[in-house]
Amino acid sequence: MSFFGFGQSADVNIVLDGQENRRTAEIKTEDGKREKYYLYFDGETVSGNVNIALKKKGSKLEHQGIKIEFIGQIELYYDRGNHHEFTSLVKELVRPGELTHDVSLNFEFSQVEKPYESYTGANVRLRYFLRVTIVKRLSDVVKEQDIVVHTLSQYPELNSSIKMEVGIEDCLHIEFEYNKSKYHLKDVIVGKIYFLLVRIKIKHMELQVIKRETTGTGPNTFNENETIAKYEIMDGAPVRGESIPIRLFLSGYELTPTMKDINKKFSVRYYLNLVLVDEEERRYFKQQEITIFRRADKVRKNYQAALSHHNPSLLSDGGGSGKSQYQNTEEDKSKEADGETVNNDEGIKGMI
Repeated sequence: MSFFGFGQSADVNIVLDGQENRRTAEIKTEDGKREKYYLYFDGETVSGNVNIALKKKGSKLEHQGIKIEFIGQIELYYDRGNHHEFTSLVKELVRPGELTHDVSLNFEFSQVEKPYESYTGANVRLRYFLRVTIVKRLSDVVKEQDIVVHTLSQYPELNSSIKMEVGIEDCLHIEFEYNKSKYHLKDVIVGKIYFLLVRIKIKHMELQVIKRETTGTGPNTFNENETIAKYEIMDGAPVRGESIPIRLFLSGYELTPTMKDINKKFSVRYYLNLVLVDEEERRYFKQQEITIFRRADKVRKNYQAALSHHNPSLLSDGGGSGKSQYQNTEEDKSKEADGETVNNDEGIKGMI
C-alpha cells in the first residue's frame, strides 16, 4: 500500500433484503430536493448484504476490521458539530486482516426499535441510515445508505369536535366548529362557521393550516412557522344568521405527523388559523391546535406478508410496538373513517 494512500481501495454497496418488494418513500433533503429511500417501520428487521469490490484486481486490501452500524440521529442545523444519536447498533462483519478478492457479507439488525419518524425541517433533520466502515491505517472507506421510517399510530378512543367563538363586544360574534380535533394525513377537515352578530364590514375570511417547528430549549429555542395551506372561506361581507361550510382536503399538502418533544430536541405542531380581514385591512384571528397522524394503509397487511417470505421474524412476537402495528391493520380497515393517533390535544390556542 502506498504511503500516500494511493494503494488498494474498494467500492462498497449495500443491498437490503427484499428491496425489490419493498415500498419507497420520498423525503426532502436539506437543499429542498426530494429523494426516494426504502421504507421501514418500528420493530422491523433491517438486513441484507454488504458487497465489497476491490478496485485493483490482484492486489490485497489490508484493513483493521469491517463493521456495519445502524444509526438514528438528530442534527440541529445551528449545532452541526454535534449529532445526537438516539439509536446506535454495531455489527462486526470481518476481523482485522486482508481482502484478496471481492466479498459479500451478510448482516441483520433484528426487530430494530425506530421510535421516531424520519423528518427534514427548516432547522432540524432526523434520519436513519446504515454505515459500513472498512477501517484502514490511513483513511477509512465509508459507505452510508439512508432509509425512511414512518410511524403508525393507534386510533383515537376519543376524537371530539372543536367548537370555538370569535367575538368583539357589540361588533362581531362568530361561532365555528370543526368535525374533529385529530386528523390523518389524507383526511378532510369539515366544519361550519356561523355569523351571529356582524357590525363590522368583513371583506375576506380564510382558514390556514400552520406548521410550527420548535427546536432547542430555554434561551436557545427557535420557532419556525410555515403556512402549509390556505382555504378561502368567503370573499365579501357576511350577514347575520349566515352559515358557511368548510371542506379542506389535507391530501394535497406536504404534511408530517405531529411530533412532540422528540428526544427533547424538537417538536412539530399544527394549528388551524381562522383569519378575518375587514375593509380597513385590520386582521382578526383565532388559532386552534390540531393533531395530525399517520394511519396504516389498506395494503399494509398484504405488504407485510410479502416481506415475511424474505424474513419471517418480521411478524414474530418480539420487537415491542412492531407487533401491534402490523396485527392491528386488518382491524384498522373497519375504522377507516376515524383514523388513528397517539397524541392528545393541547386545548384552545390563541385569542383575538
